[in-house]
Amino acid sequence: MAEMEVNITSLFFLFTIFLFFARSASSSPYNHRYEPGDLVPLFVNKVGPVNNPSETYQYYDLPFCRPDSIIWKKESFGEVLNGDRLAIALYELNFMEQKTGTILCSKKLNGYEVAKLRNAVFNDFYFQMYYDGLPLWGYVGKIEEDSRSLSEKRSKFFLFTHVQFDALYNGNQIIEICAFSDPNHIVDITEDVDINVKFTYSVSWNETEDQFETRMDKYSRASLLPVHHQIHWFSFINSVVIIVLLMGLLVLLFMRHLKNDLMKCSDGDEEEDKEVGWKYIHGDVFRFPRNMSLFSAVLGVGNQLLTMVFFLFVLAFLGVLYPYNRGLLFTSLILLYTLTSVVAGYTATSFHSQFSNTGWERSVLLSGILYVGPVSVTVFVLNTVAASYGATAALPFGTIIVIILIYTFLAVPLLALGGIIGYRFRSEFQAPCATKRVPREIPPLTWYQKTPCQMFLVGLLSFSAIALELHHLYASLWGYKIYTLPGILFVMFVVLIMLTVMLSVGLTYIQLSLENHEWWWRSIFCGGSTAIFMFAYGIYFYIRSNMSGFMQLVFFLGYNAVMCYGFFFIFGIISFRASLMFVRRIYHAVKSE
Repeated sequence: MAEMEVNITSLFFLFTIFLFFARSASSSPYNHRYEPGDLVPLFVNKVGPVNNPSETYQYYDLPFCRPDSIIWKKESFGEVLNGDRLAIALYELNFMEQKTGTILCSKKLNGYEVAKLRNAVFNDFYFQMYYDGLPLWGYVGKIEEDSRSLSEKRSKFFLFTHVQFDALYNGNQIIEICAFSDPNHIVDITEDVDINVKFTYSVSWNETEDQFETRMDKYSRASLLPVHHQIHWFSFINSVVIIVLLMGLLVLLFMRHLKNDLMKCSDGDEEEDKEVGWKYIHGDVFRFPRNMSLFSAVLGVGNQLLTMVFFLFVLAFLGVLYPYNRGLLFTSLILLYTLTSVVAGYTATSFHSQFSNTGWERSVLLSGILYVGPVSVTVFVLNTVAASYGATAALPFGTIIVIILIYTFLAVPLLALGGIIGYRFRSEFQAPCATKRVPREIPPLTWYQKTPCQMFLVGLLSFSAIALELHHLYASLWGYKIYTLPGILFVMFVVLIMLTVMLSVGLTYIQLSLENHEWWWRSIFCGGSTAIFMFAYGIYFYIRSNMSGFMQLVFFLGYNAVMCYGFFFIFGIISFRASLMFVRRIYHAVKSE
């Protein structure tokens, strides 16, 4: 009870702190009001291949019209993490001021610059800008087949030289803006020759009845590429069918076999009692697992990540997290992981102290590096690759120092604080049965009764229930489909938890019936096996997608591995907690001899 009160108090405290920071980052209608003719700055952000979302470069890396001195926007911490590099554009978009064919600049492109732009067109580059906090996109150019040559097909490359801005306003507030690259204003850049290019733009303003408060809803339904959003009922039906079937099997298992086993134990008939395999190991089933410090650290990290996911869902339901809120998701991840470090320290220490009053410091130390360590190595490799490409995904040195300082002076003390609280409120492990000094020998197991086979079974069944929704989640993370219904994601997460619990309980009972008392680590591995299937599906998704290039491949594999590694801990500790409750329950029901 004391442990539950401490957890609830910690969660409420962490949520209150983070909600304060999150709300300070959200936009307000009071600071987006303009008078007719006011200059609203347009910021250019980045360019990159449309099929490679991680491979983005600064806008002025391409030879567009640029000011004599580039004025960079002072970016937030989240914008830097998101790879945004905003700078003032030469475009002048005054509020409610119409413009037609305004010359941006006249520029002579040499052969090298033409080749650079042609390579951008060949790789289907897009550009991104921001106007009053609203994102807008356009294409750099287009490719056409030369129809004059019948003997051989030859592609011609064209650069768009005119951008049409269409803006909507309501009163003195900007509601929406779009950018279109006009296909009627093009320049042939097929050959590496010097050319003179005149870049122009037009701006049109129209009134709308849409409100400022709902202007971001458009970006929840649309994206750079047209997508028809639909609710995937087949996925829900598939998940429900799997859950119903598993529940039926478990009910059959418990109502028939387990009930009969308990009745035999209660009767005390020795001949019948020999048939109850799991009853024989009552003196070994609560023997603490090997590598106690590591096991406690796994529980700590799993609880921490589960708490973090819970808060992310809460923020999404509150509307704090939404598409194109630049970098807030990355900021949320870092702040939440830092603040929930106290959960990891408390969980690891409280569990370790139930079995031993010494060595809990090692559990806290492992909790601090078990997830952060591999993630740090992965981020270092990705940052090195991005820097070699000159991509905006490369974190500046100052940002890396800030992250290190946050972890050192905030996450580490909170982790230690959680460990101290866990040790202060420690309690002994209440086992229904006394543990024998000498462990019982485990009978030989067939191949399908061993942990790898059980991991495959749990992972496959759980993955099959979320495969369709997982595809759309990957499409939103690595494509241009926006998947912003937190309700659907939350339901699928709950479905996955239910499947993990039922499968873990069923397999734990089967394992105990085979007189195998080493169920602690097995429950972790079986529950986390779903993450292995998720990672494997990610590789399949990449192969089927249009992503290409070494940088995109490394980023996809790296971020996918980090995400699935985290889910391994989350579902692993859920599986263990369910198995522990089940084991406690059945051995409480056994009449002690």
